[in-house]
Amino acid sequence: MEKQGVYLGPRLRRLRHDRGLTQANMAADLEISPSYIALMERNQRPVTAETLLKLARAYKVDFSDFVDETGPDLIARLQAVMRDPIFADIDILPLEIADVVHSFPGVAEAMLRLHTAYREEQFALADRRQEGSQNDVEISSDPVAAVRSFLSARRNCFPVLDAAAEKLAAKVTEVGGFVSYFKQRHQLRVRRLPSDVMTGSRRRLDWHRKDLLLDDSLDTASQNFQLAQQLAYLEFDQDIRNATQEGNFESESARRLAHRALGAYCAAAIVMPYAAFAKAVETRRYDIEALSRQFGTSFEQTAHRLTTLQKPGQERVPFFFIRVDPAGNVSKRLNTGTFPFARHGGGCPLWKVHQVFRTPRKVVTQWLELPDGHRFFSIARTVNSGGGGFGTPSVERAVALVCEAHHAERLIYCEDPDRADGSTPIGITCRLCHRTECTSRSELPIGRQIVPDEYRRTEAPFGFSDS
Repeated sequence: MEKQGVYLGPRLRRLRHDRGLTQANMAADLEISPSYIALMERNQRPVTAETLLKLARAYKVDFSDFVDETGPDLIARLQAVMRDPIFADIDILPLEIADVVHSFPGVAEAMLRLHTAYREEQFALADRRQEGSQNDVEISSDPVAAVRSFLSARRNCFPVLDAAAEKLAAKVTEVGGFVSYFKQRHQLRVRRLPSDVMTGSRRRLDWHRKDLLLDDSLDTASQNFQLAQQLAYLEFDQDIRNATQEGNFESESARRLAHRALGAYCAAAIVMPYAAFAKAVETRRYDIEALSRQFGTSFEQTAHRLTTLQKPGQERVPFFFIRVDPAGNVSKRLNTGTFPFARHGGGCPLWKVHQVFRTPRKVVTQWLELPDGHRFFSIARTVNSGGGGFGTPSVERAVALVCEAHHAERLIYCEDPDRADGSTPIGITCRLCHRTECTSRSELPIGRQIVPDEYRRTEAPFGFSDS
């Protein structure tokens, strides 16, 4: 009967090569035949405990290092790669993956590197506009993309601004609100004027008359937000400029957009101070509507603020935030988590953020699963801006917050975490999604070719090749 052992062929061969030995040399050191060394290196024979002890004595090898405990992790990583839909038509058993890892760890590592390079190249291709529309320099200097990257790199969290806003919020409360504070601190009178007088402005600072003017069609939440933003520009302008300079923006438009984004960040931090808001978030289990009532903010303002709660030591659930119009145009996108829509996409029709226009102001939840198997939980609802009077135009959009599945149980919206098993399969964009069965596809995935349909027509809009 053959002695039990473990199969360590590639590691044994690597050890021999590192020592500059031939199979005959190693066989002599271990007092076994060269042919048996060859069989062990090809994983046709196991390395027994007795042989392992001889290896340790002969070459001063640490047994634990030689056996290597990274196998399970490497198997899990390779299994995740094999779940990519590009391999969907290949029947790969879990045991085969384990065999590759154990027998050919170098090949497994090479596959992981290749897949990473493949994904990075896909993202790079997806970032490019239609061929000939813009060159790479123009794309890299896109001010909106530059600011999104700036915010995302900092997880949309600026602790210095949060701390300053928290102190200012306390001062505003002490004197009885924004109107009193503007009067006492800046000798400014807050006035509300009709829209036709404001001529398209929501807020206007008139230093000559010492007036801060607001459009009187704004609701209370919007008025408070505009007052807070103006206050941030008056008192935190240098702090905002310092933070903006960290972005090293290539264009003035990008710098101005970043400055405005941080002004809005400060406004939210004044209206919803970090410590008080973070505490309320946990108490109310991320109930956006309840938080909105508590802080006198809109649904969108509150949802947006939830993406900023990443102060070191006081972190809350990391969210992805997106705002879209009925045509699917993305007007705002923020990310503090790992949802790849932060860089690409937002247009998958299977995601219910595009369907909530049918049920205005109703919160719609959904479990999502991306092609790589990662699961997320989505909260979506319509929001309105503008209006304020009969005949006054308003804009309807949809906003969504998304978190990783393992955070969902902390949210009041998640009644049953087990429902993640019924996740909706979505793609980042059609160009990056290789799901062959999707009937909602609008484009071919990058790197695929359409197959002829003379003999077979698939249900999906495009039948495409396997490679």
